[in-house]
Amino acid sequence: MLETTASNSPQPAEIYVKEKEVNGKAVGFECSTINGQTYCVTRGLLRVMSLEDDWYEDVNDPASVIAELNESHTRADIFTFWQRLPDVEPKYQYHTEWESVAVLPIKGFDYWWSKQIKDKTRNMVRKAKKAGIEVREASYNDAFVQGMTDIFNETPVRQGRQFWHYGKDFETVKRQFSRFLFREELIGAYYGDELVGFAMLANAGKYGVLGQIISKIKHRDKAINKVIEKCETQQLPYLVYAYWNENSLSDFKRHCGFECIKLPRYFVPLTFRGKLALKLGIHRNWKEAIPRQIKDPLKKLRSRLFRSKRREV
Repeated sequence: MLETTASNSPQPAEIYVKEKEVNGKAVGFECSTINGQTYCVTRGLLRVMSLEDDWYEDVNDPASVIAELNESHTRADIFTFWQRLPDVEPKYQYHTEWESVAVLPIKGFDYWWSKQIKDKTRNMVRKAKKAGIEVREASYNDAFVQGMTDIFNETPVRQGRQFWHYGKDFETVKRQFSRFLFREELIGAYYGDELVGFAMLANAGKYGVLGQIISKIKHRDKAINKVIEKCETQQLPYLVYAYWNENSLSDFKRHCGFECIKLPRYFVPLTFRGKLALKLGIHRNWKEAIPRQIKDPLKKLRSRLFRSKRREV
């Protein structure tokens, strides 16, 4: 277990506002640049600061960041960071909790096809090919963006909840999804000239990140096989698909060979409020404090309500 040390006297970090997308909507966040990296503060009663791109970057010298935050005007109550794959063993002595991440070890397309996926996924890929679905690399041009917009606006409800991108027009989709093209590759599933599904694969250095995979309802999940091929070509040892939560999406992840891997996340209180929140166990999203036996029935009720509204429309 290591505790890093700050080597220089920190200077107060400058605060600025940066727009980020949260649940499909643009939101302004207070940010600071420390050691050449951007950190953002969540808004609310408890202000939590974290590295903006923590899926793609490791924190440079956590102790020096903490020292600078203690001298800055960010007014953050808690600083949090985690270890990215493949570092699963805790390295630091800060308060540690475990983050469940959906991970697919990449051992080659043939291994994935024969050993890692379920029969349902294998049959789905075969049927898509027989039905004339072609999965190929795509370019971010107006035709592709229009296809994305059509897919987004097919239904207001996906996975039993309101879909974030429903109702967005062409220009909004084009602007919001162009921001990370510098690290993403596009994969499209086509039926003739029609885009019926797509995936966005980002390179995080240590692994690939499946940032978006979506399709029209009758052509669900047709692009995953090409994603595996791209990871193999880029020699990425893992494919990560966000967090591991027990919901309808986790079934898709299981069928495609993803597994749950736990990574250490650290929480460092910076204020009395932060220390109190950490002690009371209310330092994370309030939804995470709800017991599973209460949360799961509420999710099912929400899904039924959204399905009912969808039928009425």
